Amino acid sequence: MRITGLALLLLSCYGMAQAAPPAFPSICASPAQAIREQGYVPINGIEQWITITGAACGNPVILFIHGGPGNALSPYADAIYAGWERHYTLVQWDQRGAGMTYAKQRPTEDVTLTVEQMRDDGVAVARYIERHLGQRKVILMGSSWGSILGVHMAKARPDLFHAYIGTAQVVNARDNETGMYREVMALAQAAGDTATVDKLTALGAPPWTDPRNFGILRRFDRKYEGMATDAPPKHWWQPAPFYATPQALADAEAADDYSYIQFIGLRGDGMFAKVDLPALGTRFDLPVFFIMGEADLLTSPAIARTYFDLITAPAKDFTVVKRAGHDPNQVVLDAQWAVLRDKVAPLLKR
Repeated sequence: MRITGLALLLLSCYGMAQAAPPAFPSICASPAQAIREQGYVPINGIEQWITITGAACGNPVILFIHGGPGNALSPYADAIYAGWERHYTLVQWDQRGAGMTYAKQRPTEDVTLTVEQMRDDGVAVARYIERHLGQRKVILMGSSWGSILGVHMAKARPDLFHAYIGTAQVVNARDNETGMYREVMALAQAAGDTATVDKLTALGAPPWTDPRNFGILRRFDRKYEGMATDAPPKHWWQPAPFYATPQALADAEAADDYSYIQFIGLRGDGMFAKVDLPALGTRFDLPVFFIMGEADLLTSPAIARTYFDLITAPAKDFTVVKRAGHDPNQVVLDAQWAVLRDKVAPLLKR
């Protein structure tokens, strides 16, 4: 992959804080033109890293909203989504405080992230991508933290998106966190896992004021999800060479640490504590599709289903994936592809 001349041009134009990136003519000279580029784009006052890969400019565009919030997907996208670019143009965006965006401008610890700020960033990215590729709308796909941001973006600017696909859909901070604790405790008790039961008892049920507690519970969560799910291919989580230099790996680790504290907060008062998606309203002015792992303990399918049933949308569908948990694996990707093929693609022909 290479940094394109357009990306360098965008870098040279950086310097003015603005609500949206400057308008440039579409890079796509014809619908059959392939595209593969990466670089920094000025988004709401800072340079943010965007990668675009696709076999044909005329294909529909998927904008991925990664999780974490510090877990940029761009280092792994080529391995995970190999083959998708024949049918879709794939856009990865390293959010504020994540990946290459974090590496370019490291925020100090007193600089806070907010859902609203990142929502506005995401909207600006979508607008840039549509102009850059000559597309009217894009498909919005978010997972985990990205499902929080994705719903905020979909609610704010439904006109920019063909559909919203939420995988491992978060609903409400208190409900999801408490549900995870309760489910992991029940599994540990049923397994006679006294060591885990004792540690969970000492931890106590959420909410917490110690930022370490969420991470501790997440380790137990992964242990029990691992027993009920199929592991993803190992090569998925090997970063591409561009992202595997010592400096890039150190930046990624620092970004993860920074974003974790922003998400959880030093006293349990970070971005996650304020998440209550039903409070945004349950009417969506675009199609909505949820894909949930049956064994997902962090974002419970039952909690997501209750929220989903309240939603009114032009079209909607709820998929539960067997042998899947919170983190993606092959059966989750297969389910995402099926939703794109069977549910979203027909909408694009209207």
